[in-house]
Amino acid sequence: MIRTLVDCGPLVAFYDRKDKWHRWAHEQMDALTPPLLTTEPVVTEACFLLQRGTGNPAVILRAVQRGILQIAFDVETEASALEALIERYADVPMSLADASLVRLSELNRDSRVFTLDRDFRQYRRNSRQVIPLLAPW
Repeated sequence: MIRTLVDCGPLVAFYDRKDKWHRWAHEQMDALTPPLLTTEPVVTEACFLLQRGTGNPAVILRAVQRGILQIAFDVETEASALEALIERYADVPMSLADASLVRLSELNRDSRVFTLDRDFRQYRRNSRQVIPLLAPW
């Protein structure tokens, strides 16, 4: 089974009706089977972006409570791998949220990243492997 790892962009788009990707994110979410795996840095970024925009960050936490989103990553355990990724992609630059998803994709070989972030076209898991994406472009 292919696991779906969700980035903050689709979460924000799904919960913010004014987001230009809202319809697409909603269609994708309706077709996916929970739980969607994610990381705390992604949840933090999504909550921040929703609060800054027109959304309500509490909806993200409700999705975690309901098991729609599953936090499947420990930053402390993976700190060394995250540091290496952030240093490797310093020219992009890579955020902690992006690094955590790349690392989560390394830990879950049968996975794809559900994202709106075009930087994921540059990122590689295990140094050379293209990361399968669920993206609108």
